[in-house]
Amino acid sequence: MKVALFGGTGFVGSYIIDELISQNLIPRVLVRHSSESKILNIDSCEIINGDINDDSAINDTIKGCEAVIYNIGIIRQFVRKGITFENLHFQGAKRCIDAAKKLGVNRFILMSANGVTHDGTGYQTTKMLAEEYLKWVDLDYTIFRPSLVFGDPRGGNRPEFCTQLKKDMLSLPFPAPSFHKGLNPLNGGKFALSPIHAKDLSKIFVDSINEKQAIKKTFALGGEAYYWKDVIKIISRAYGKNKWAVPAPVFPIKMMASILERFSWFPITKDQLTMLVEGNVCDSSDVFKLFNIEPIPFNSESLSYLKN
Repeated sequence: MKVALFGGTGFVGSYIIDELISQNLIPRVLVRHSSESKILNIDSCEIINGDINDDSAINDTIKGCEAVIYNIGIIRQFVRKGITFENLHFQGAKRCIDAAKKLGVNRFILMSANGVTHDGTGYQTTKMLAEEYLKWVDLDYTIFRPSLVFGDPRGGNRPEFCTQLKKDMLSLPFPAPSFHKGLNPLNGGKFALSPIHAKDLSKIFVDSINEKQAIKKTFALGGEAYYWKDVIKIISRAYGKNKWAVPAPVFPIKMMASILERFSWFPITKDQLTMLVEGNVCDSSDVFKLFNIEPIPFNSESLSYLKN
C-alpha cells in the first residue's frame, strides 16, 4: 500500500516516514530538487521531484496511492522569498485536496494546529482555511491539531521547538524570559503547553489511515500540560543546566519583533509571541485510548537529544 506524503523532509515528516515504513507501507514523497538528502530512509521511499506549486508533480505523487498525508507547515514566513502561510498552509493543501478528489484517492489526513481560528494570526487562519476546504470537498478526511511537538530533529537543519528554544534563548548568558501580558510581573509564565512526542503523533497519523472511527473527525493532540516556567526548567535540566527565568512583558518584545522578524537571524516573530502567550493545551486522552497510545512523557529522558 502506497501513501502520498507532502512535507516529508521536515522534522515531523521524518517520523511519519519511519512509521509508514514500520507498518510495511510505501511512502511516496514529494521532494524539492536537491533536498533528497533530507530523507533519512530514502531507499524505502518513492521520490517525486517537484514542489507544492507544481500540479503535475502533485498528481504524480498522489496517483495510485491509497491515502494522502498533508504535513507541510512553516512556523514563520518570508514573503520576499515567496515562503508564505497562504501558499504552504492553504493553497498547497487545496492543490493536493483537489488532486486527490480528481484521482479518486478518498482518504486524506491533514496536519493542522491546536488553536486555529478565523481571527487569529496568519499561521492560525491559513490552517483553518485548509481545514474548512477539506471538509467542503467531502473526502474521507481526518484532521489533527497538535499542540507543541517535540523530539530529536535528527539533523538536516529541521526546526524543532525544544532545540530552537535551547539555541535561541536558554543557552544565552542571562535568565530566560517568563513572558506575560500586561504589566503585572506576577503573571509571568502563566500560560501552558501540551507537548506531544513526534513518535506518538506519527503513529496516530499512520494508524488513522485505516481507522474507521477517525473518518470525518478532528482531533486535538497533546500530552500533559505544563506551564511555561516548567517547560523552561525541564528543557534546561535535560542538558544539565538550571536556568532561571525572570518576568518579561511581551508587548515591547512584540514591538521589536514586528520590526526585526523579516530577518532570519531574529529568533521569534510577533505572531509566534502572540500564540505562545495564548497558551496551547488540550485533552487527548480519548485519542490516546482510540489509538492505543501510552504517550511518551515530556522529561529529561525524552529530551536527552538536547545534550548534543
